[in-house]
Amino acid sequence: MDRPWLVQKYGGTSLGKLMNTICGSIIPDYAENHRLVVICSALSGTLKAKGTTSLLLECIALSELGADAQEPMVELVHLIRDSHIAVFDSIFETENRSIFENYGATKARIVKECEDLKKFLLAAQIVGDLSPRSKDRVISLGEKLACLITAACLTSKGIPARPVILDDVVSTVFGTSTDEQIAAVDKLGPKFYHVIAEEIGTRIRDCGLAIPIVTGFFGIMPSSLIQTVGRGYSDLCAAMSAVAVGAKELQIWKEVDGIFTADPRKIPSAQLLASVTADEATELTYYGSEVIHPLTMDQIREANIFLRLKNVFKPHNEGTLIDPKSAPSTLEIGQVTKVIAPPGVLLKNDFSVGRFERRKPTAVTVKDDILLVNVVCNRNTKSGGLLIQVFERLERNNIPVDLIATSERHVSLAVHSPGNSCAVLRLKEELDRFGQVTIAENMSIVTIVGHKMRSQIGVANETLSALAAANVNIHLISQGASEISISLVVNAYDAIAALNAIHREVLKIPTIEESRFRRHLRSVALLD
Repeated sequence: MDRPWLVQKYGGTSLGKLMNTICGSIIPDYAENHRLVVICSALSGTLKAKGTTSLLLECIALSELGADAQEPMVELVHLIRDSHIAVFDSIFETENRSIFENYGATKARIVKECEDLKKFLLAAQIVGDLSPRSKDRVISLGEKLACLITAACLTSKGIPARPVILDDVVSTVFGTSTDEQIAAVDKLGPKFYHVIAEEIGTRIRDCGLAIPIVTGFFGIMPSSLIQTVGRGYSDLCAAMSAVAVGAKELQIWKEVDGIFTADPRKIPSAQLLASVTADEATELTYYGSEVIHPLTMDQIREANIFLRLKNVFKPHNEGTLIDPKSAPSTLEIGQVTKVIAPPGVLLKNDFSVGRFERRKPTAVTVKDDILLVNVVCNRNTKSGGLLIQVFERLERNNIPVDLIATSERHVSLAVHSPGNSCAVLRLKEELDRFGQVTIAENMSIVTIVGHKMRSQIGVANETLSALAAANVNIHLISQGASEISISLVVNAYDAIAALNAIHREVLKIPTIEESRFRRHLRSVALLD
């Protein structure tokens, strides 16, 4: 009987901290009953800002400063080289290095890859500018080194493994011409990634009985992978690999248990969710939770592949399962569901016994670094033209819009702060010609997410009441465009209070103190 395919993606922090655990127990355990594919992110430390990808981005910035930045750039490349050699040497104790016949060759390749990068960057400094494709070439090194080390670690433990480097996969499929690649992106749209997935699948199957250790970086893209996809490209690569081999499940391994009802670092009483829908996971990601890349969700949803988030520190826990088959609501706008259940019945997905209550929202999240832009239109500006002009200015300044509320002559937008005061002033100056403009900084978006929540009665009322009781002022409300979320803009200093109020009063999850008190009351009642 053929073993089913299983794709596992490991984050850079997990690989940096727990390489021996991953290669010594987690992968071997799953390899017994599955045909495994392993996707690697670039190695990282405790802080993402000090991870390999962040350091490589810093190298790119220094290379564009010219010869004056040569010394710090070379030092960064040496830091990347030395940190990977340290991780590699920590895997192989001195007495075991002679046993692993490829120890010297793998170490020499790590050094050579870093030396090639240094020569490339020094040459780029002469020009003082790097093209998007050249930047991709630099960034691809991180995943390449991670795969070399992971494959060597598995091989040293008697598990055949082979690195699969994908930095040339786009040119293999669409040719080396940038114009041809851009034309393919424009023509195929999302199917562009499906075509790449077929080539990835071919390379995976070419590994035979060895476990393919695949670079999370795939490219080099015509307009830069970082710009096109973002920092979550390794998740997308894992999804494409799962689609290519017809995997039964895709696992994303991190340092957390899964998806919670809120960020447990901010809300200590947050509870782990056993499962969520694909739509809920996408919405949570967009509004602040680092769950999964939206393009990844599109891939697994179309292929009906389950996605599971797992904790490398607790490999035997179930984690959170994301179900791709959850169908969107067929209700039209304005429709609501009213379900009557007999007293004493516990309905699926409800939390009440003895009386019926609607399904509660799933989670609450917050997105920080938000600007609230309010524009009151001049009388000589048509309202329809105002929206066009406002969005053109935002696009020109590369500022994405998160939320919008409009009336005939008034538009309010929540946008992600560009982090540059000059860009904010420039935006205000450009919008001033259309009317009175105010920009409020230090805002946050609080979003409540729940499947089919729009069709449920009372969610908005409970939310507004909870925030009023917590003395939290609301600057903008958005509901309707999405079936499964309500978003509110609040002052950044009120964000935690808003999270707590919604988590307790709307999601109906008691605080830790309340839970302790309830347990105490139950224990007293049992004694009586």
